[in-house]
Amino acid sequence: MGKRRATDLFGPAGTPKVVIVGAGMGGISAGVMLRKAGIESFTIYEKSERAGGTWWDNQYPGAEVDVVSYVYSFPFKRFDWSRTHARQPEIHAYLEETCRDFALYPHLQFGVGVERAVWDDERHVYTLTLTTGEQTECHVLISGVGFLNVPQYPDLPGLGTFAGPCFHTARWEHEHDLHGKRVAIVGTGSTASQIIPTIQPIVDELLVFQREPGWVLPKGDHDYSREERLKLNNPVSYQVRRVKWYWETEKRLFDGGSYRIGHPTHQMAEDAARQYIAKTFEDRPEMVEALTPKYPFWGKRTIFSNDFYPALREPNVHLVPRAVAAITPKGLVDADGVEHEVDVIVLSTGFQPTNYLAKLEVVGRTGRTIHEYWDGEPRAFLGVTVPEFPNFYMLYGPGTNGGEIALNLRNQAAYARRGVKKMIQKGVTAIEVKPSWADPYHAWLMSKMEGTAWAVSNNYFTTDKGKIVTQWPFSALDYGALLKTLGPLSETTRTRS
Repeated sequence: MGKRRATDLFGPAGTPKVVIVGAGMGGISAGVMLRKAGIESFTIYEKSERAGGTWWDNQYPGAEVDVVSYVYSFPFKRFDWSRTHARQPEIHAYLEETCRDFALYPHLQFGVGVERAVWDDERHVYTLTLTTGEQTECHVLISGVGFLNVPQYPDLPGLGTFAGPCFHTARWEHEHDLHGKRVAIVGTGSTASQIIPTIQPIVDELLVFQREPGWVLPKGDHDYSREERLKLNNPVSYQVRRVKWYWETEKRLFDGGSYRIGHPTHQMAEDAARQYIAKTFEDRPEMVEALTPKYPFWGKRTIFSNDFYPALREPNVHLVPRAVAAITPKGLVDADGVEHEVDVIVLSTGFQPTNYLAKLEVVGRTGRTIHEYWDGEPRAFLGVTVPEFPNFYMLYGPGTNGGEIALNLRNQAAYARRGVKKMIQKGVTAIEVKPSWADPYHAWLMSKMEGTAWAVSNNYFTTDKGKIVTQWPFSALDYGALLKTLGPLSETTRTRS
């Protein structure tokens, strides 16, 4: 029997039907990658009413990126950035403009999520259950639901009893005017470090509850001058700057030393953070003590900010270096039993990063769900593919949080596109990673966590079983090279009867 035609395998379009879940940076990148390959048979389901993913969901005051704007972007889409580190409205505008420029809107369905996907091993399709109650099918499923998309609400006694506004940073309630109010922020991570300097000038008093301090380094952000913007608008200059940044920044991650305790690169970063604390609070030793972490640098997500520490020095800002123990109708009770009366409570308590695919149930070839397969330890070959789950690709999956994320997402989207093209070119209908590749890879990755700052710190990278399942300990360039070289070797293929 000769090789079957694509139209026989996938219908009149001659290409697999692809569903992308989520229209954040990963989902948008996947859509562009497919269109660039001439593949139009895809749909992007987005549960929100706008594209943008985390940059639409997170609209808290001061939200901005930690990486320079011309790097935290797509190589195929330049933009007239207004500042070194773009704020949420500008990044969101960039992502929507990308959707327009690459004609993704005809492929987008807003207000629709995917709740369940079940693989049919006879027909080689996934049956999807949408949040509307409808069902549809696809040959290839790409998850672009992201990494930090499920808010973590603290388990505090009395949380629902507070009489005033109380909301999570990822669900910011813009209807509340904070001018002249007494506001409490629970948490001092990256999000809080952006909110605090932004609202400090308008509130009457700002109480900052810190369970554990984070390491902080200056970001060096500023608005671009007219001359700088003109230079960046030059296509050659734009790409040269990107290449230069990757070489100067990512090369420090090649050997994984940045995250390893005792390595010169790691020690240099921690020394710089200690010096920053000492310099900013040289006249307030009690603040130096309260703000210096007891865990090694990189043990948690590092905070990059020029104005967080200065904001903590303002007279209307009061650091409470203790955890919150309970919520009352009037305010918060700290770990020492002291009650603090406030008008508004802002929960900057992060997300559930180890809870991968929290709202998407995927059932694979053997009838097991992916969460049953993981059994509390999320894992995937190169963070993208999982044995027993054919034609399923994850963007920003387990073990990929490290290096420059925008590049990782773009490379993962290209990885999924390669699989779709292989189906078309080779006449196959199911591609699955081999356990003989996935299992040793996971064991190798877990071995690389030993000796890192993550392994000895209380962080959100670690599961209840003590496994660090979110992190990539090398550079984005290393990761991209592995995707390109190992991907094709790791796969087994089948063709529907």
